[in-house]
Amino acid sequence: MKLFIFALFMSLVSGCFAQGSDDFEDTRRKNEGFARLPKGPFRNDLSTFTLSGIDEAVGKTELQKIPFRKFGDDYMEFQGDQVTAVVTIAPFDKTKHRLDYDDKYLIKIDRKTYYGDYGTVPKTIIRNITLTIAGDTVAIPPAAYNDLCDLHFTYSDKGAVRTRDAVYVSRDGHVLYLYLFSRDDTGSYEVTWIFQDGRYVRRVLDYGILSGS
Repeated sequence: MKLFIFALFMSLVSGCFAQGSDDFEDTRRKNEGFARLPKGPFRNDLSTFTLSGIDEAVGKTELQKIPFRKFGDDYMEFQGDQVTAVVTIAPFDKTKHRLDYDDKYLIKIDRKTYYGDYGTVPKTIIRNITLTIAGDTVAIPPAAYNDLCDLHFTYSDKGAVRTRDAVYVSRDGHVLYLYLFSRDDTGSYEVTWIFQDGRYVRRVLDYGILSGS
């Protein structure tokens, strides 16, 4: 499995962001990326399933995985033992947001950077994330997801529909990781939300890991 992931990663890696031949301000940050994650249990766990952490995956045991139960164009649902997670997206209404441009390229939404098809007005945005553990709903601040645009739950691989999205459970059962990989030709990114003992801790976000992203 790890060899397959490594082969996929190596076939897709790109070292930089490109937008045609035009240069414009890129306000996206790397401070939430895997490389900035301190050494410890979170980093060790993320290295077993993220593309950004694949260099550190060798010799590590894979975590328990909760795959999706069902999905549609605007949602994906995961369900395991006492765990349910639902991610929903909605159309992006540009009339309800402040849009800041550098020349003709969009660089900020509501004065904040955003992720997705960077430089253009998004088509969709994450509307909500719901996580329930043993019947209790975990509070997730909107700031943890309201800058994530043009999310794709699936992608096509030689005509087959695939996804890397899943919920992972730490070996001691105290930590849940909700992982989404949005792959396309212009704005690919991966994000992991970390929950420990029923509380939201942080997210880990990497972009620019695929060609043309």
